[in-house]
Amino acid sequence: MDRYLTPLCLSLVLYAIYRRYTRMSLSRVRGPKPTSFLFGNLPELYQGMAGEAEFRWKNLYGNVIRVKGILGEDQLVVADPKALSRIFVPAAYQFPKVPERRILTFMMLGKSVLWADGDVHKRQRKILNPGFGGAESRAFLAVSQASAQAMVGKWMELVEADNSGKIVMDIPSWVSRAALNAIGEGAFDIRLGSLENSESPLAKNYQGLLLSVFGSPSALQIFIQEAIKYIPTSILEYWVKYAPVSRATRLREAKKVTTATAATMVTEKAESLLQGKGSRDIFSLLVKANMDADAKNKLSDEELYSQMRVILFAGHETTSNSIGWALLEMSRAPEIQSRLRSEIRQHESAVHARGDTQFTASDLDNMPYLNAVETLRYHCILPQVFRMAGQDYVLPLSQPITTESGELMHEILVPKGTRIIASVAAYNRNKDMWGEDADVFNPDRWLDGIAKDKKEAAVGVYSSLLTFGGGPRACLGWRFAVIEIQAFLVEIINQFEVSLTEKAMHIRRESSLVMVPTVEGEVSRGVQLPLTISVAPRDDDAY
Repeated sequence: MDRYLTPLCLSLVLYAIYRRYTRMSLSRVRGPKPTSFLFGNLPELYQGMAGEAEFRWKNLYGNVIRVKGILGEDQLVVADPKALSRIFVPAAYQFPKVPERRILTFMMLGKSVLWADGDVHKRQRKILNPGFGGAESRAFLAVSQASAQAMVGKWMELVEADNSGKIVMDIPSWVSRAALNAIGEGAFDIRLGSLENSESPLAKNYQGLLLSVFGSPSALQIFIQEAIKYIPTSILEYWVKYAPVSRATRLREAKKVTTATAATMVTEKAESLLQGKGSRDIFSLLVKANMDADAKNKLSDEELYSQMRVILFAGHETTSNSIGWALLEMSRAPEIQSRLRSEIRQHESAVHARGDTQFTASDLDNMPYLNAVETLRYHCILPQVFRMAGQDYVLPLSQPITTESGELMHEILVPKGTRIIASVAAYNRNKDMWGEDADVFNPDRWLDGIAKDKKEAAVGVYSSLLTFGGGPRACLGWRFAVIEIQAFLVEIINQFEVSLTEKAMHIRRESSLVMVPTVEGEVSRGVQLPLTISVAPRDDDAY
């Protein structure tokens, strides 16, 4: 094995050096000194807490930072609003996804919309669009409320059974299963039973998946991930199918479980539609759109299964973690929690007065503090997005950056092939966008106008945030996510007071593809967010 590995490594080094000295230079862009030629700045970027390195570098060098990849390769960390707007919106397909990241997406989710690029992405997106409109997202509210109420009901039983009147709850393990139930019913019109049965195959399939595969990468794992771009496609395809590596094996096993679930659901849904029994769930609309499409635009069976994997995974993993981060911040600041509870109960009284028992989407829209989306800004679930320049491209900047010689650069010529790390975390804390206290969790910024009317630099599809992406690649389900997060927070905060435990005072923002909470010193134990919950008192017994 060594006699093959040594020449391969030598070839990679020679090719990297060749590329370094035969392409246009980014040397005028400032950035941190690399820790080594072999690993560059990447260990600092990927082994620390999510966003930690970017926050520090942004303060030192501005909103565009040159970092070193493996073997001295120049990469750009970009947090500038105008540059990101160009990358994500008009030039979206000129900045394709990087091959070394696409291969991981393929391993986990198959040939899905998250993997696709160019014309394939446009074709898949066209089929998917009908299931993710405003009307469909509003219909998802009732499903989200039912899942949240079922979870809250189980919490209430546990609290009332404890003599102390309070219990410590590991938030992610509960909210993840409840959110999986919601996406199962709302997207596929099926009852997964994940909340009732923590041992359900699908729930177990996702439990700890991201952290075990993508969390805490070693320097060698970082190097291999980056070196993939130098490896021929045929070798990569073989590696994806057969590599005896624990992380790759875990991804293959997860994909196998979701594929089996997807195949069964596709067959049942197609038969229902042919019998005229289709409903308005996302997957019914997707299958119908695919059946109605002409042959060249249809999704293959593999593509169809892959979209289901995405909906199941992204539809619960991202929202459940966002809910967890919101509860952590309200535990840290009880006054924020009390203020939200007061708003919820005030509107609850109006709902009951008109003879209803459930909040409508309009009711949620009319709660300004609930709609102060500080959690989505401060704790963006996807802290980084990876792109590459498909051609030489001039990126404009909102604010000039200063070169080593003291000159100002108002635009940057990005050479073809340059890897770009779009820092969602750093953009979401841009002080020109969100105020001087952008590094502080402060929902009031959304009420006093600081975070409003940012149209001149709007990048994202929601509230000028980049949390859900922007342009033709923006998250299709962002409306569903917002409604689900709101529905869960309303149910939880209305019924319970949430407070910090000792462990919750030492929570890490762990980057594992998405940002998940872990406890300092206990990362090996996986995702954790232990909070104390107790019944929230009411001022009266009217309800």
